[in-house]
Amino acid sequence: MFSINTLNVAETISNVWGVVWPYLVAILLFGVIIAIHEFGHFFFAKLFKVKVNEFALGMGPVLFKKKIGETQYALRLFPIGGFVSMEGEDTESDDEGAFNKKKPYQRFIIVAAGAILNLILGVIVVAVCLSMQPLVGSRSVHSFHEKATSCNYGLQANDEIIKINGTHIYSSRGIGFNMVRDTDNKLDLTVIRDGKTIELKDVEFKQFEFEGRQYIEQDFYVIGEAPEYVTLFGKQIVSPSWVLNIAKTSILDSASIVQMVRLSLVDLCTGKYGMKDVSGPIGTISAIADSTAQGPTAKDKLFTALTLLSFITINVGVFNLLPVPALDGGRLFFILIEMIRRKPIDPKKEGIIHTVGLVLLLLFMAIVSVSDIIKVF
Repeated sequence: MFSINTLNVAETISNVWGVVWPYLVAILLFGVIIAIHEFGHFFFAKLFKVKVNEFALGMGPVLFKKKIGETQYALRLFPIGGFVSMEGEDTESDDEGAFNKKKPYQRFIIVAAGAILNLILGVIVVAVCLSMQPLVGSRSVHSFHEKATSCNYGLQANDEIIKINGTHIYSSRGIGFNMVRDTDNKLDLTVIRDGKTIELKDVEFKQFEFEGRQYIEQDFYVIGEAPEYVTLFGKQIVSPSWVLNIAKTSILDSASIVQMVRLSLVDLCTGKYGMKDVSGPIGTISAIADSTAQGPTAKDKLFTALTLLSFITINVGVFNLLPVPALDGGRLFFILIEMIRRKPIDPKKEGIIHTVGLVLLLLFMAIVSVSDIIKVF
């Protein structure tokens, strides 16, 4: 006879669940990003009456499938992507609903829609995150740390920072990122002071070391804006002006994330960062899981996860718009050329270019995935 200690079993289940649930949430959030992207392609394909053969979430073996009308809807095993298979997308087709039979502007919208929806989702999530904060950061300096050095080189309270080393600053998020990118402890700042634009050269900051690299320490606080309320029918509600401020700030904050993605790609291509700094789907899910598990309260965990979600979905949107063969941006590039020259490019040549690009992209993803697995384990 065997006896089972109920308390030990319950504790074991609780411990396992504590490890597993962040990854389940991460897969769900990553799935949302992919689903939104593919839905963008799918929606406009249907709108322009393109024949969609399959709409799939996930990659690999099919777990579930159901055909409705001309389209098969499928859920696949690996939650690392998805696709919309359209008639005549990669091959010539005489079907009147084929992708290749549609007008260039229609194909352009269908291909661009996925990335655009990712960017829109990013703006919405950023707005939610801003609404969860007690204060919304600005570009203006509030005060300095106790041992600050930048105030000794011309930076003053109430200065609004609009450029760092010539790069435009859209929001408070952009301040920290552009400071981190600097390679020494001096920055050229452009600020607005009392309505006038002032150039501050070689503003010195202290540095700190992290993982073998030196980074500039932001030695000042920015001004935080508090929510504004109005009374309506005896109840306090957020004022319309504050709602507009959140909307405006969320767009500017999203622009900062786009800038971060763009500059990070530049830094990667120029060798400033290596492969260990790049993450694929495995690393992304792991990062979301880690962030979801952090924070003393459920609200803190949700805020951290949503912040990372906003960054990743905007990252996916920007990356897919790059003019690289096999990516949406590569297809948009060829459609744009067709619209300019008013004559389609030879489908066979375009197909070869996209095939080569896809092979290289898959090779790159394989290398990144191996790197992700090494970092996780």
